[in-house]
Amino acid sequence: MHQNPQQPYPQQPHGQQYPPTVIVQKKGNGCLKAVLVGAAVLMSLIVVGVVLGGRGGDSRVSLTESPEGTAQAAKTRTSRPSREARVPGLGDVAKDGRFAFKVTKVEKGLSQVGEGFTVHKAQGQYVLVHLTVKNIGDEAQTFTDYAQKLIDTKGRTFDADTGAAVWLQGSNAFLEKINPGNSVKGFLLFDVPKNLAIKAVELHDSAWSGGVTVSLP
Repeated sequence: MHQNPQQPYPQQPHGQQYPPTVIVQKKGNGCLKAVLVGAAVLMSLIVVGVVLGGRGGDSRVSLTESPEGTAQAAKTRTSRPSREARVPGLGDVAKDGRFAFKVTKVEKGLSQVGEGFTVHKAQGQYVLVHLTVKNIGDEAQTFTDYAQKLIDTKGRTFDADTGAAVWLQGSNAFLEKINPGNSVKGFLLFDVPKNLAIKAVELHDSAWSGGVTVSLP
């Protein structure tokens, strides 16, 4: 086999030689199409996987809410009160358990209660809360003053002074057993610091009840 002798590089000026120019023919766009098709298939597989993965959870969850659910949600929103329920105040009826309470009057700044040998002097000042207690249940219930609380503007609570309250004339609410439908009038006596800012009284049908708050002037 004969080998073609290597042709010398063309002679350039000044004796320099350069390699011959190599002409590369551009291939067709078949490879580019193959790459694009592969990318499209890959994206399709990813989308299908995401959709199937989303359905893999709780199949009971619907992406769209039924008309019944929408109506129920609207009803719930409209049934909510536009503002908080009003706290009962002086002269209002407030209920807790078997009792309905009505605070009718509040006296403040009393230095003592009772007369003669029954006089009790306050450590600070006495606050006298007048109220009516009615049994709205179907069984007799005993009203006790030690279950009642006075509340100041700082949120502190104060117990009733049972020892001094027993000597108050006109108070028949202390340890009074009240039958269904009956009511009694009485007082709650609290010994609190002078110049105390009173906010409310918390009334209970028993020491274990949730109680109801009545705002005081």
